[in-house]
Amino acid sequence: MPIGLLKDIIDRKPEDVRLLGLDIGTKTIGMAVCDPGHSIATPLGTIKRIKFTKDIEELRRVINDYEIGGYVLGYPVNMDGSEGPRCQSVRDFALEMEKHPAIFGDNPWIALWDERLSTESVEDFLVESVDMSRTKRKQVKDKLAAQHILQGALDFIQLCRSA
Repeated sequence: MPIGLLKDIIDRKPEDVRLLGLDIGTKTIGMAVCDPGHSIATPLGTIKRIKFTKDIEELRRVINDYEIGGYVLGYPVNMDGSEGPRCQSVRDFALEMEKHPAIFGDNPWIALWDERLSTESVEDFLVESVDMSRTKRKQVKDKLAAQHILQGALDFIQLCRSA
């Protein structure tokens, strides 16, 4: 299975398995999971980043508990659509995932999804609609950003199915 932009690898998407959405930041990794029918994303939690080997041990538990069969990684393209250093960081993370088949599976399906403004959208929602304090927002924004990323990818998948 490949690593690539969702639009380029959608035809190789695994069926009837849960996907794990990841919002990979420098300090945290937000996580969300979807149902096997790929319709609804649900926020799971946040991992505080330490180093890759420790981070993937945390991910292993989630992958095993939810029987994950594929991954959607938030891909932080610039507002003009260009790829900057943060995109390369996400690609590097994906390449490292491939090197750990015992955790992520042999030749895992890893889709990159444009996450422009996902964290900002979540932040705006939590401030304007929920009126959540800054401290509480900090505790939930990364997992909600992962949900936002995964749900956007799922909506795209559904749109492609119906086309």
